[in-house]
Amino acid sequence: MIAPSEPGARVPHPVPPPTGGAPAAADLTPATVELFERAEDGRTLPALLWRAGPGWRMVSSAVLGGGLGARHWVLNAQVSHGYRRTDPAAHLAEIAAAAGLTGAGVGLLTAADVTARARTRDGGVDAVVTAGIEVRGWAAVPDAGMRVPAPAGSGGGTHVPGTVNVLAVVPAALSDAALVNAVATAVEAKVQALVEAGHDCSGTPTDAVCVAARTPRPGEETHAFAGPRSLWGARLARAVHRAVLTAAPARPSGPDRGSRSGGRVPAL
Repeated sequence: MIAPSEPGARVPHPVPPPTGGAPAAADLTPATVELFERAEDGRTLPALLWRAGPGWRMVSSAVLGGGLGARHWVLNAQVSHGYRRTDPAAHLAEIAAAAGLTGAGVGLLTAADVTARARTRDGGVDAVVTAGIEVRGWAAVPDAGMRVPAPAGSGGGTHVPGTVNVLAVVPAALSDAALVNAVATAVEAKVQALVEAGHDCSGTPTDAVCVAARTPRPGEETHAFAGPRSLWGARLARAVHRAVLTAAPARPSGPDRGSRSGGRVPAL
């Protein structure tokens, strides 16, 4: 069932298009993220859900609803370790349908505990992060470097080893190029946070990101940039950075046993 929304969150209400370049007041209302549970494979598994509604464009690397376009919801579903299904997009569509979701949306999977999500806010930008970094490493490794084998008995299914999933919500209109720029900014902030927390990695092999921005409206500025020194990119970077730091706490001193690089950036 759907659990109450996060404390302090309010449901946005429709308002007329703004007459100036700044976002409308309702656009600055925190995104309402819900937590609900489902029965699957004899277990009760949680998921996070943002019912964005109309008026949003999203860019995402997600297996369901990835790419760039109008999207109405974002689902981040926790699955069991040793995930066996080979059709994750269809699986996410089933979960979405069971939750009563309609229209185009974004679906992400993770084996991380989504109830331990971190949420931060900076200048109107919301970031929600779930993080599991049991299997991690650097993005660029030699051909014989990090592999992520499917667990024994999985039948070769898709392995979801924790995963860092990032959702960032920007209450302003961004151009197509700026949306792509925002993804790069979010990933840079994620890596910065992981390194600052002492993790010997740039992420996990299955990390995913989704950035949402308002659909352009008459009289509203469409921002052409979302790099880390732009107005909205800087806010996004700070929000994602703090959320990742919270979701992936600093590791204890000593060898980083979850990394496959032996404590060093791999030589290529």
